[in-house]
This record gives sequence, structure tokens and C-alpha cells, in this order.
Amino acid sequence: MSPEVVAHRGASTAEPEHTLAAYQRAIAEGADGLECDVRLTRDGHLVCVHDRTIDRTSDGRGVVSGMTLDQLKKHDFGRWHGDEPADVLELDTLLSLAADHDRRVFVETKHPVRYGDRVEKALSAALARHRLDVVMMSFSLTAVRRFKTLRPEVPTVLLFDRLWPERLPGWADFAGPGVHLLRRHPDRGRGAYCWTVDEPADVALCAERGVRFVATNNPADTRSLLADNLTRDQGP
Repeated sequence: MSPEVVAHRGASTAEPEHTLAAYQRAIAEGADGLECDVRLTRDGHLVCVHDRTIDRTSDGRGVVSGMTLDQLKKHDFGRWHGDEPADVLELDTLLSLAADHDRRVFVETKHPVRYGDRVEKALSAALARHRLDVVMMSFSLTAVRRFKTLRPEVPTVLLFDRLWPERLPGWADFAGPGVHLLRRHPDRGRGAYCWTVDEPADVALCAERGVRFVATNNPADTRSLLADNLTRDQGP
């Protein structure tokens, strides 16, 4: 089977990352899943922001965890990319969009953060408000383990970028290596979630190794490359 294409922060090459426009474009381009990073605001809202601060991806400055949702909404998260203005994206908004279009969402909780387990508890509460397929991910062993305790039915990915462990802990359902680790380990990859896969050679490698999910900034291009690889494998 060809890997499923997961839009990493949306179609984040073409549109500003973690904006509604990025995810709408990813859906239009045929992405199977949507990936996001989440952080908790000072007043307890989960927002889709990768960095600890908003400095890189908005017209403002400040630490996400030290700002309220209303404060974040005063800033533009689109024009830094050369696009139309965009509001900070709340996780609830993304989950509603995904549910409307029958897309799975891959939610990464960022750590270390000042709020600790409140992030996973907030994510669990958000999932109770929506009916859709979600996969929880984190680089934090503690975060994945405690979320699995909260929501044992939700699949989890343990992400890693330095070492690929020989065995996954029981509370992690999928390995989540960076693509550089896939290149380093020629005997691994089957069933994994692999990030961030944009180069044609890496797309081909993921297909060859049996990777299950490929996270990419260019969902349309990656889908096309996977289709070409499948056609070549099947022959005339």
C-alpha cells in the first residue's frame, strides 16, 4: 500500500503554516491527514503554533503560553509568508474542518512547557467535543504515556530525531522518525510515521520501506510522486 499523505502544518509551503488557508489547501490537494502542533494559552485554549513564541509566524512578539487567546487574535499570522492576513488557528476550528471533510488529524503536543500535563488534558477534552479520527504525537515520552492513560483508544506516535529505539514502549502505537533516521537505518520504516518528507528521493524511500504515514509540506507534489512510484512498481 502507498503511504498516507499527511499535510505537515497544512500545505505549509504554499500557504502560511498552521492557518486555516493552509489546511483548506491541503484538503483540496487530497491530503489524507492534517498535522498540527498545539500549545496552551494562558487562559486555557489550545492553539496551533509550532514555536514557543509567535515572533517567527506573526506580526507580533511574545510567548504563546503567556498570552491569552484574545491577545493572540490581535496579531496577523499570514502576511509574514506573503499571503492574506490570518488569525491564530484554534485546535477546535481545525478539528471541525477535518470532521467536515473526513480527514484524520495528527496532533503534536509541544514540550517542555509551563503547563505540563494540562496540555494533554486539554487535548483529551477537545476530542470529546468532536467526532473524528485523531492521532496524538509528541517527542516527550511522558506526554505520550500520560495521554495514553487519558485516552487509551486514541493511537499515539512517539516522535524522535536523534536515536531510533530498538523497541517502542507499549503506550506508543507508531514510531515517528525523522526522514534522516530512515536513511540511516536500512532495515526500518514499515508502519512508521515519517517526517518531514518533501524531496523526491525521500518520498520514494518511504514508499520502498513501507512507511504508513508521510508528513510533508507539499501534499500535492508528494501525492503525485507516490502515484508515480506505484505506477512504476506495478509495471505495464
